Amino acid sequence: MQASTDAGNEGGREHIPSVPLLRMRGITKTFPGVKALQSVDFELMRGEIHCLIGENGAGKSTLMRVLAGAQRPDAGEIEIGGEVFSALSPTLGHRLGIGMIYQEADLVPTLSAGDNIFLGHEPVAGGTLLRKRAMQAELQRLFADLNLKFSPDTIVRDLAPAQRQLVQIAKSLSRRIRVLVLDEPTAALTDNEIGYLFDLLKDLKRRGIGMVYVSHRLNEVMSIADRVTVLRDGRHVQTRPVSEVTKESLIEAMVGRHVDAEMRTAGRSTGDVVLSVRGLSVKGQFDDIGFDLHRGEILGLAGLVGAGRSEVLECLFGVTPPDAGSVTLDGRALRLKSPVEAIGHGFGLVPEERRESGLVLGRPVAENIAFPVLGRLSRASIVSRRKLDALASGLVERLSIKTPSLRQLVRTLSGGNQQKVVIGKWLAADTRILLLDEPTRGIDVNAKFELYQLIRDLVGRGMSVVMASSDLPELLALSDRILVMAEGRLVAELDAASTGQVEIMRHAVARPRAVLDAVA
Repeated sequence: MQASTDAGNEGGREHIPSVPLLRMRGITKTFPGVKALQSVDFELMRGEIHCLIGENGAGKSTLMRVLAGAQRPDAGEIEIGGEVFSALSPTLGHRLGIGMIYQEADLVPTLSAGDNIFLGHEPVAGGTLLRKRAMQAELQRLFADLNLKFSPDTIVRDLAPAQRQLVQIAKSLSRRIRVLVLDEPTAALTDNEIGYLFDLLKDLKRRGIGMVYVSHRLNEVMSIADRVTVLRDGRHVQTRPVSEVTKESLIEAMVGRHVDAEMRTAGRSTGDVVLSVRGLSVKGQFDDIGFDLHRGEILGLAGLVGAGRSEVLECLFGVTPPDAGSVTLDGRALRLKSPVEAIGHGFGLVPEERRESGLVLGRPVAENIAFPVLGRLSRASIVSRRKLDALASGLVERLSIKTPSLRQLVRTLSGGNQQKVVIGKWLAADTRILLLDEPTRGIDVNAKFELYQLIRDLVGRGMSVVMASSDLPELLALSDRILVMAEGRLVAELDAASTGQVEIMRHAVARPRAVLDAVA
């Protein structure tokens, strides 16, 4: 299938019917400490491609999970095909004709493409026996309809990413869908594969299927969308025909928050280079990463989900060995083959998922703080309780960790105090290079500002920090310099004092490789 432009209408966009196929009204969803959606409205017309965009954490995925029945809203209603519901279930969503194509293929890798397509709704005869002949006939129809060039008998794990995505689309079409949701559908596709996908979506549109296209790639949004809706901080910002917007106006709508000038780091001086990274690469994650980090500097890492920020930090911490590149600390080459080696050289990682990777939730505060240095506190493999308590008590006081006692299980603490415990354990280990991955995610505003002050205090004492964050005001407030990543590559280095959210996002949504001529 070749990329094409429909004749007789601009960019293949046709007249959109005036009666919505889908309406979501006043959708509200709250998680502990987070208002994920606040009275959000969204609608989709028959035969429309409606793009849904927003920064990381804007609420896009939560809204689509509500539509798919994976999340129950706290308030609001969903109308589809004239029926109104307060909430959906996955089974009801299927009955109503809602199909979901997730970024990560929702397929069983050990089954064939055909078996995956009918998994969960196999044709039956007499209520029990599978109707093999009916399945084969329907598979032939689907594969011919989608112009698929591989056999339905191919095992899914042997398919390329683009082919797996087509299997997901065929699976949705086998259920006679009316609404198709695609979440970052081009993340793992080549330019030619994207052209093929876009031609397929235009064909589905001509058949009257309404599509919600969730993406960060604004070039694609401008190419494929009829309308575009922007969410920000869980709220609906705007819905406009794509002919009335530009990439710049969409970026401004996505990042429309203002940074308090008082939050900004003012004129902090930094010292000599302590860490140099050159040509660092891990196949399939990131490529050719290079930067210098100075003593007493906060180096920000910006980028969208999937840009490779977390993977770079994990590589520096020895979680994933690099395939190429070099890392030098104080001019000495390092080969960080494990986190143990990284800790020995003065690295510490505060991971994005602190509860899963940064803490042992079922152990006390004191033990969590002391974990990296238990050997130092032990004699004949027996930990000195006196030394452990002295170390932990000093850090609890220094970091203002709010806990009833050192024996308190860390799972009972607030998110902000849990994060302080993670940082505390690296202070106990005399960390010099602190790697922070989304350090304030899931904590309240007051706790955020306490952490900001703590991070500033640490770099003031000579620690160096690399901080990945999806919160652009946070990056601008804390960083000296900001590196922007897109699709596993560095695409910009910005001075935090002279840049802003719009410029950062302009680089973050750019594709490092050629723009898609086939779908422009």
